[in-house]
Amino acid sequence: MSGNTPQKLKILIALLYYFPHRTGLTIHVQRVAEELVRRGHEVTVLCARHDKSIPRDEMTLNGVRVVRLWPLPFAISRGMIMPAYPWAAYLLMRQHDVVSVHTPMLETALIAGLSKLTGKPVVITHHGDLILP
Repeated sequence: MSGNTPQKLKILIALLYYFPHRTGLTIHVQRVAEELVRRGHEVTVLCARHDKSIPRDEMTLNGVRVVRLWPLPFAISRGMIMPAYPWAAYLLMRQHDVVSVHTPMLETALIAGLSKLTGKPVVITHHGDLILP
């Protein structure tokens, strides 16, 4: 970084659902991701392909690269099991400067472990519990 010129980062955002799925969490993450792109950062979202009508694999939405992984045909509560997740997360983490995880998400511990292998910092934002009091 030199002078007042901010460093442009490659940011990986990991969460379970993303647009077009609409919740407070997904709306928040979409707005943050698009604002980071507007500020000149490169943003990739890693999430599940939660609906078969969504285009598969990879696409770009408002400047945000979205990588969707196929889940198994059953879910655990609202969570999904994605067999390709460990490998995809590892490869993407190696290509990015920082990882932003939005929970609740089953793969959070995996990403924390992969951060040790890749040396990439991880920021975790917890949005709410699956079980309410």
